[in-house]
Amino acid sequence: GEIMLHDGLLLLSPGLKLAIAGILLLAAAHDIMIRTVPNWMPLWLGILGTALAAIEFRLVWGLGFGLTVFALCLVFWWRGWMGGGDVKLLGATAIVIAPAAAGSFLLAVSLSGGVLAMAYLAGRVLLPRPTVRRPTRLLPRVLRVEAWRIHHRGPLPYACAIAAGTIFVLS
Repeated sequence: GEIMLHDGLLLLSPGLKLAIAGILLLAAAHDIMIRTVPNWMPLWLGILGTALAAIEFRLVWGLGFGLTVFALCLVFWWRGWMGGGDVKLLGATAIVIAPAAAGSFLLAVSLSGGVLAMAYLAGRVLLPRPTVRRPTRLLPRVLRVEAWRIHHRGPLPYACAIAAGTIFVLS
Protein backbone atom coordinates (compact mmCIF):
# COMPACT_ATOMS: atom_id res chain seq x y z
CA GLY A 1 0.00 0.00 0.00
CA GLU A 2 2.64 2.56 1.02
CA ILE A 3 4.88 1.78 -1.97
CA MET A 4 1.93 2.09 -4.35
CA LEU A 5 1.00 5.47 -2.82
CA HIS A 6 4.58 6.70 -3.22
CA ASP A 7 4.72 5.51 -6.85
CA GLY A 8 1.43 7.27 -7.50
CA LEU A 9 2.70 10.50 -5.96
CA LEU A 10 5.89 10.31 -8.04
CA LEU A 11 3.68 10.51 -11.14
CA LEU A 12 3.00 14.12 -10.08
CA SER A 13 6.70 15.01 -10.38
CA PRO A 14 6.79 15.86 -14.12
CA GLY A 15 3.66 18.00 -13.82
CA LEU A 16 5.11 19.88 -10.85
CA LYS A 17 8.36 20.46 -12.74
CA LEU A 18 6.43 21.74 -15.76
CA ALA A 19 4.44 24.15 -13.56
CA ILE A 20 7.67 25.30 -11.89
CA ALA A 21 9.30 25.93 -15.29
CA GLY A 22 6.20 27.87 -16.39
CA ILE A 23 6.30 30.13 -13.35
CA LEU A 24 10.03 30.72 -13.87
CA LEU A 25 9.42 31.73 -17.49
CA LEU A 26 6.64 34.10 -16.36
CA ALA A 27 9.00 35.58 -13.76
CA ALA A 28 11.67 36.11 -16.43
CA ALA A 29 9.17 37.80 -18.78
CA HIS A 30 7.84 40.01 -15.97
CA ASP A 31 11.38 40.95 -14.94
CA ILE A 32 12.25 41.94 -18.51
CA MET A 33 9.13 44.07 -18.91
CA ILE A 34 8.81 45.68 -15.48
CA ARG A 35 12.02 44.74 -13.57
CA THR A 36 10.02 43.18 -10.77
CA VAL A 37 9.05 39.67 -9.73
CA PRO A 38 5.56 39.61 -8.19
CA ASN A 39 5.47 37.97 -4.74
CA TRP A 40 3.00 35.30 -5.88
CA MET A 41 5.70 33.79 -8.13
CA PRO A 42 8.25 32.89 -5.42
CA LEU A 43 5.34 31.93 -3.15
CA TRP A 44 4.01 29.38 -5.65
CA LEU A 45 7.52 28.19 -6.50
CA GLY A 46 8.03 27.55 -2.80
CA ILE A 47 4.74 25.68 -2.51
CA LEU A 48 5.32 23.57 -5.64
CA GLY A 49 8.98 23.02 -4.74
CA THR A 50 8.01 21.86 -1.24
CA ALA A 51 5.47 19.44 -2.73
CA LEU A 52 8.07 18.12 -5.18
CA ALA A 53 10.69 17.73 -2.44
CA ALA A 54 8.17 15.91 -0.23
CA ILE A 55 7.13 13.36 -2.86
CA GLU A 56 10.79 12.79 -3.75
CA PHE A 57 11.66 12.19 -0.05
CA ARG A 58 14.03 15.16 0.21
CA LEU A 59 11.90 17.68 2.07
CA VAL A 60 14.49 18.51 4.76
CA TRP A 61 17.18 18.95 2.10
CA GLY A 62 14.94 21.12 -0.11
CA LEU A 63 13.84 23.44 2.67
CA GLY A 64 17.40 23.62 4.06
CA PHE A 65 18.94 24.39 0.67
CA GLY A 66 16.24 26.96 -0.08
CA LEU A 67 16.79 28.68 3.26
CA THR A 68 20.58 28.65 2.83
CA VAL A 69 20.40 30.14 -0.68
CA PHE A 70 17.86 32.72 0.52
CA ALA A 71 20.08 33.73 3.47
CA LEU A 72 23.15 34.07 1.24
CA CYS A 73 21.20 36.11 -1.30
CA LEU A 74 19.83 38.28 1.51
CA VAL A 75 23.42 39.29 2.28
CA PHE A 76 23.86 40.15 -1.42
CA TRP A 77 20.67 42.24 -1.26
CA TRP A 78 21.96 44.12 1.81
CA ARG A 79 25.15 44.86 -0.12
CA GLY A 80 23.09 46.17 -3.07
CA TRP A 81 24.24 43.37 -5.39
CA MET A 82 20.81 41.78 -5.92
CA GLY A 83 17.21 42.91 -6.04
CA GLY A 84 14.71 41.70 -3.46
CA GLY A 85 12.56 39.91 -6.04
CA ASP A 86 15.58 37.94 -7.24
CA VAL A 87 16.45 36.99 -3.64
CA LYS A 88 12.96 35.58 -3.05
CA LEU A 89 12.87 33.88 -6.45
CA LEU A 90 16.26 32.21 -6.04
CA GLY A 91 15.53 31.05 -2.48
CA ALA A 92 12.17 29.57 -3.49
CA THR A 93 13.64 27.97 -6.61
CA ALA A 94 16.43 26.31 -4.61
CA ILE A 95 13.78 24.21 -2.80
CA VAL A 96 13.06 22.51 -6.14
CA ILE A 97 16.65 21.34 -6.64
CA ALA A 98 17.69 17.78 -5.75
CA PRO A 99 20.90 17.35 -3.70
CA ALA A 100 22.80 15.85 -6.64
CA ALA A 101 21.96 18.89 -8.79
CA ALA A 102 22.81 21.62 -6.24
CA GLY A 103 26.27 22.39 -7.62
CA SER A 104 25.04 22.29 -11.21
CA PHE A 105 22.14 24.59 -10.27
CA LEU A 106 24.41 27.20 -8.69
CA LEU A 107 26.85 26.98 -11.60
CA ALA A 108 24.10 27.13 -14.26
CA VAL A 109 22.41 30.16 -12.67
CA SER A 110 25.79 31.91 -12.24
CA LEU A 111 26.86 31.18 -15.83
CA SER A 112 23.46 32.28 -17.13
CA GLY A 113 23.86 35.51 -15.17
CA GLY A 114 27.31 35.97 -16.68
CA VAL A 115 25.96 35.47 -20.19
CA LEU A 116 23.16 37.93 -19.43
CA ALA A 117 25.66 40.51 -18.14
CA MET A 118 27.90 40.04 -21.20
CA ALA A 119 24.89 40.47 -23.51
CA TYR A 120 23.97 43.72 -21.77
CA LEU A 121 27.54 44.99 -21.92
CA ALA A 122 27.70 44.14 -25.63
CA GLY A 123 24.31 45.80 -26.10
CA ARG A 124 25.72 49.12 -24.91
CA VAL A 125 28.06 49.07 -27.89
CA LEU A 126 25.96 47.25 -30.50
CA LEU A 127 22.44 48.55 -29.92
CA PRO A 128 21.45 51.90 -31.36
CA ARG A 129 20.07 54.42 -28.90
CA PRO A 130 16.27 54.25 -28.78
CA THR A 131 14.36 56.73 -30.89
CA VAL A 132 12.02 59.33 -29.44
CA ARG A 133 9.06 57.72 -31.22
CA ARG A 134 7.25 55.19 -29.03
CA PRO A 135 6.02 52.04 -30.77
CA THR A 136 2.40 51.05 -30.17
CA ARG A 137 2.85 47.25 -30.26
CA LEU A 138 4.08 45.41 -27.14
CA LEU A 139 7.25 43.68 -28.39
CA PRO A 140 8.76 46.75 -30.11
CA ARG A 141 7.86 48.82 -27.05
CA VAL A 142 9.58 46.31 -24.70
CA LEU A 143 12.66 46.22 -26.96
CA ARG A 144 12.81 50.04 -27.03
CA VAL A 145 12.59 50.24 -23.23
CA GLU A 146 15.23 47.51 -22.89
CA ALA A 147 17.58 49.39 -25.23
CA TRP A 148 17.07 52.51 -23.08
CA ARG A 149 17.83 50.50 -19.90
CA ILE A 150 20.96 49.01 -21.45
CA HIS A 151 22.28 52.43 -22.52
CA HIS A 152 21.50 53.88 -19.08
CA ARG A 153 23.14 50.98 -17.21
CA GLY A 154 19.85 49.81 -15.70
CA PRO A 155 19.56 46.66 -13.60
CA LEU A 156 19.73 43.24 -15.22
CA PRO A 157 16.58 41.12 -15.35
CA TYR A 158 18.26 38.42 -13.26
CA ALA A 159 15.08 36.32 -13.13
CA CYS A 160 16.07 35.35 -16.69
CA ALA A 161 19.31 33.82 -15.41
CA ILE A 162 17.50 32.10 -12.54
CA ALA A 163 14.95 30.65 -14.96
CA ALA A 164 17.53 29.54 -17.52
CA GLY A 165 19.85 27.96 -14.96
CA THR A 166 17.04 26.19 -13.12
CA ILE A 167 15.33 24.86 -16.24
CA PHE A 168 18.72 23.62 -17.47
CA VAL A 169 19.21 21.41 -14.39
CA LEU A 170 15.56 20.50 -13.77
CA SER A 171 15.39 16.87 -14.85
